[in-house]
Amino acid sequence: MIAKLKSLMHNIEELTQKDALQKQEGGTHYKKYRIQPAEFIHTNNIPYLEGCAVKYLCRHRDKGGVTDLLKAKHYIDLIIQLEYKNLMP
Repeated sequence: MIAKLKSLMHNIEELTQKDALQKQEGGTHYKKYRIQPAEFIHTNNIPYLEGCAVKYLCRHRDKGGVTDLLKAKHYIDLIIQLEYKNLMP
């Protein structure tokens, strides 16, 4: 009985995850990718700031243009400031 319940829970989680990756709020700019940025970031345990930079780099041609590149740069600047401030001149 417990094994069946675990299997059922796994199937529900798998279906929910696939459904969430199939829909997108506010456009279709991520749907063209074989692996969406959110799935790539999550699967590879990419930290928050790096993940935000990846997201904006992926979508700049389809959504925000230069503004998205500036947002990506901002997250990269934050990483440099917060993680490498001791190495900066």
